Amino acid sequence: MPNNPLELRDLGHSYSGPSVFEDVSLTVAPGELVSILGASGSGKSTLLRAAAGFVTPSRGSVWIGDQEVARDGRELIPAERRGVGMMFQDYALFPHMSVSENVAFGLPGDPHAAARVREVLSLVGLQGLEDRRPGALSGGQQQRVALARALAPKPSLLLLDEPFANLDGPLRFEVGAHVVEILASEGVGALLVTHDREEALGLSHRVAVLASTGDGPAGLLQVGSPQEVYDAPVSAEAALLTGRISFLSTGSNERLAIRPEEASFQPDEAGEDRVLSRRYTGAGWELRVETEAGVVLVDHVGASAPESGTAGALMLATSRTV
Repeated sequence: MPNNPLELRDLGHSYSGPSVFEDVSLTVAPGELVSILGASGSGKSTLLRAAAGFVTPSRGSVWIGDQEVARDGRELIPAERRGVGMMFQDYALFPHMSVSENVAFGLPGDPHAAARVREVLSLVGLQGLEDRRPGALSGGQQQRVALARALAPKPSLLLLDEPFANLDGPLRFEVGAHVVEILASEGVGALLVTHDREEALGLSHRVAVLASTGDGPAGLLQVGSPQEVYDAPVSAEAALLTGRISFLSTGSNERLAIRPEEASFQPDEAGEDRVLSRRYTGAGWELRVETEAGVVLVDHVGASAPESGTAGALMLATSRTV
């Protein structure tokens, strides 16, 4: 029997029409954060809701620890009895309650509730803010209150529905990294759904790339470490979902796939390639370079960059075929 916080086996689901996703198999280990990365409408939120018990998947099975909680369109254990923690994009805090009262909300009748509230508030670094209302907290602090509330009942699994989306870029990764550390220290497995590839690659132990390969339902294109899915995508679609990439024709059924940081441009009046445009990114410049085989994005580091129309040669440090 499964002993992971979560195991999805050959999961598929449809509402009244075509399937949303099919044949999804995935595990989450204790203390591991797994991201489901997919575009809007790919079915990632439905997949998360199936794990939570808010949706009963039409096909396949869902295991929470050693319990089978859903199978082939039947709910075997309802959501409220699965012992799963949830965090949402809007945090869903009660504005009329204090921080302590919000955290204690999931511990009704627990004689040790006060001690556990103090413990998780210390864990997330909110000591001294117990009596404040959510409206008096910053966005990052509210996010940590939501995390403390989700962790208070000691779940083995935490489901995260784009919980960092309302935080600014630097704060998003600071808070996200703190969440990852806390989950590992508590031994809590977590499944995160996101459309933000930087978030998925920067915070996760593993990334599951969910997408449709055509007109059919979505499926898992690839599951691996962030470096694996970025450096060795199994398809053009997986490559596009995990970061900026350019494709060049090779004259066969395969295409050359190039990440912008793997290419450089050397100005040369006799060169056959040409800069179509440039865009300042703060860390440098993004060039669009036209070659005989197609257009390539190039990351150019420096205070200045070749202007549009500059001739030269595209240089590749590495590439891959997809």
